[in-house]
Amino acid sequence: MNRNLGLIVIGLWMGANWAPAAFAADAVGGKALYEKSCAGCHGADGKGNEKMVTILGVKSLSIVGKDTTKKSDEQLLKVIAEGEGKMPASKLTKAEQKQALEHARTLAK
Repeated sequence: MNRNLGLIVIGLWMGANWAPAAFAADAVGGKALYEKSCAGCHGADGKGNEKMVTILGVKSLSIVGKDTTKKSDEQLLKVIAEGEGKMPASKLTKAEQKQALEHARTLAK
């Protein structure tokens, strides 16, 4: 019984120490994906690239306003995957789309 308890403690310790590194890697990956695939139009801060607003002739490219932040992840992932309006469909994998969205969500905070 002591051996099982010891294995459980070791497993919990290992999981606790490795999980933050995995989440940090996802966060870094999401930021890099966002910067490469999204920031050109939506801006590094998510408030929209004003030059692209003019070029595309749209009202706004902000993703930090209430119109975007109130949408569910599923709704936004659909827009990312399929495109909407003048936004083209993403060429990122589903996992990459999710990482980019997770980073985009942090910009609105």
